[in-house]
Amino acid sequence: MNNTAEKFLRYLPSRDIVFIFGAGASHADGVPLQKDMLPMIISGNIKEIESSAIGKIVTEFIKENFEFNPLTNQYPQLEAVFGFIDYFIQQNESLSAKYTNDIIRDIKEYLIKLIHYVVNLRTDKQSHYYHLFWKAVQKRSSNISIITLNYDTLLEQAFDFLFKNHGYIDYCIQFMNYERSPEMQDYNFWVNPREPVSIIENENPIPYKIIKVHGSLNWKYCNCCNQTLLTPWDRKIDLNHGKFLGYTYPDNQEYEFHCPIDGTEFQTLIMPPTYLKTIHQQIISQLLAEASREIRIAKKIVFIGYSLSSSDVHIKALLKKQINPDKEIIVINPKQKESLELNYKSLNKNVKFIYTNFEEFVNNEQELDSIFF
Repeated sequence: MNNTAEKFLRYLPSRDIVFIFGAGASHADGVPLQKDMLPMIISGNIKEIESSAIGKIVTEFIKENFEFNPLTNQYPQLEAVFGFIDYFIQQNESLSAKYTNDIIRDIKEYLIKLIHYVVNLRTDKQSHYYHLFWKAVQKRSSNISIITLNYDTLLEQAFDFLFKNHGYIDYCIQFMNYERSPEMQDYNFWVNPREPVSIIENENPIPYKIIKVHGSLNWKYCNCCNQTLLTPWDRKIDLNHGKFLGYTYPDNQEYEFHCPIDGTEFQTLIMPPTYLKTIHQQIISQLLAEASREIRIAKKIVFIGYSLSSSDVHIKALLKKQINPDKEIIVINPKQKESLELNYKSLNKNVKFIYTNFEEFVNNEQELDSIFF
């Protein structure tokens, strides 16, 4: 029999590489890019959205306030829609008798849940490309951390072959699931890698930080007790009532998620694409602070599938403050555009560009070696 003992999983004082993933990485598995999300929501091509209460309300609001042409694929930018909504919310004003301030706040939450829905359509599967990425990490260097701006869970799902024997995921926030309290008995317990972990003799698992600075599909937030529930496999939303749905195992019975502590309805914990991002939400603020520390102590920063969008001013500010002139930066992106290069050179002149996509990169042993060594 193997002996077990409790052990703290330690981080080294500096990081060899911090990877920063953008939407281009998950797009290889079919997750929509930001520019494609609104057309998916309001085009009528997804029947579940078109026939749902939430889908009808959001589509009607956008049709009444924005012009678009499906025949030529001309749609408003998602940032513009959220910016318009956020204006009324921040000014505490109504748009009209029909769209009062309270209704506009509801529409924003509905639109966020529809984004959640369309991203999740492509997430319920294993990612071959993220699996290859983790294989490369396992083979070459485990002293890495990851900052991702993506909501999807493909990165974490691809980690399953490494779990326990090789490593643990550290989301860098506290979850309800860490506590084996009576209220949590119906939920999946999750190992907290920042506390002593039960280790089999002769094994040496490693903690990996996955910092999801824009939130995640599998996080559910209670604004009463201010705690977050991790639901690794349950990401579905009822589009008629806006409720998160879970399933019991093995009988697969559907139920609505409510906070097990106080019974409050859970909220989404994803930051929508808008020029007026609210970053004072405590979980998001904590994640941004953690990301800042990782960038500061990293020897090398590798961006994959990220364009450094003008709507991500908070990310550029974070990077600008933490990246010193000597920091090595590598950008992996198939777009050979001057505007993209200038975006990155505004952070640091010491930038190397590799013009390839994520799926080609993880299949190229020579390029993987050049990144890790």
